[in-house]
Amino acid sequence: MRILYGDVGEGMGHATRSAVVLEHLASSGHEIRVVVSGKAHQFLKERFSARENVALEEIHGLTLRYFGNRLDRAGSLFWNLRNAPKGVKKNVEVYRKVAEESFRPQLVVSDFESFAALYALRHRIPVVSIDNIQAVNRLKHGKSIRKGFEFEVARMAVRMKVPRAYHYLVTSFFFPRVRKKYTMLVPPILRQEILEAAREPGGHVVVYQRAIPEKDLVSMLRKLPYDFRVYGAAKEEDLGNVRLRAFSGAGFLEDLRTAKAVISGGGFSLMSEAVSLRVPMLAIPIEKQYEQELNARYLMELGYGSWTRKISASAISGFLERTSEFEKALASYERRDNRIVLSCLDELIARVAAGKERPKRLETKAPGSFGE
Repeated sequence: MRILYGDVGEGMGHATRSAVVLEHLASSGHEIRVVVSGKAHQFLKERFSARENVALEEIHGLTLRYFGNRLDRAGSLFWNLRNAPKGVKKNVEVYRKVAEESFRPQLVVSDFESFAALYALRHRIPVVSIDNIQAVNRLKHGKSIRKGFEFEVARMAVRMKVPRAYHYLVTSFFFPRVRKKYTMLVPPILRQEILEAAREPGGHVVVYQRAIPEKDLVSMLRKLPYDFRVYGAAKEEDLGNVRLRAFSGAGFLEDLRTAKAVISGGGFSLMSEAVSLRVPMLAIPIEKQYEQELNARYLMELGYGSWTRKISASAISGFLERTSEFEKALASYERRDNRIVLSCLDELIARVAAGKERPKRLETKAPGSFGE
């Protein structure tokens, strides 16, 4: 089948998860055209350069701007409006290539990416949505989760991103009831390296955050009686109980699987990896990033860790004093591989190929579906 795959370029989490799905589709013999923006384009280009049935097109995507650990809405709007003219031109060129060349997609798969989804609506092509952010709109959340932030605003924004899909595969480590038809709740998509990693708890704490400047973070951590390994540093350096590390995929994973705990933002990728490895986590979600706060709230409600709006020595100490409590809750988490989500995708592709109407639920067994 000819598949147009859209990957949102904001952050690398979507790209690493899309790589898993794209590898499966390519290995199954499908012909794939990927539209992607930002750093994700280069990552996927390098990953699939040897695949003859995978071609990539770089598009212009929306970019979010931040002020410290807060989403800068005005700055994001200004930045995207300023870059809109050249972005639109670039995307029109890609649109024409996809529409007018010999590649005419029979199915669109979107990881929260609007270009491919809108192309599908325009040409009446079925869309399969695969992402975690649709959890905001398509799952039923209790009052404790919704309380305290503009939940309906977030729900509306997510609903508009990939509208009227043939089916929605919502990846998640939390499993409330599904509130909308045409939705399956599936486990997180995990890199093979995570699936193969074995948990061996140690005494160090992994830190990977953007909430406060590195200098202030180091000063705070050096006052605490724990061994910290801080990733994303500009310069590698050992400062007593604080070790600064540049980002390294293999090094980070080794430190994560052997960590006492991890302190990071509210992004879904690292949080789902930590939960899968059963590593307690303290999350500091970006302010006004509703999806991140949703993740953090479920992390705490399920007992897998805690979250705070502001990082502080007291918040870190309070969290680390409770790691044994979090480990007990994480022990009950059922660690799964990617077979469920990929089986759901295969079933949907087969239904589209057979010209069948979109199903309210799938035959593939999953943690949640509409009506259960």
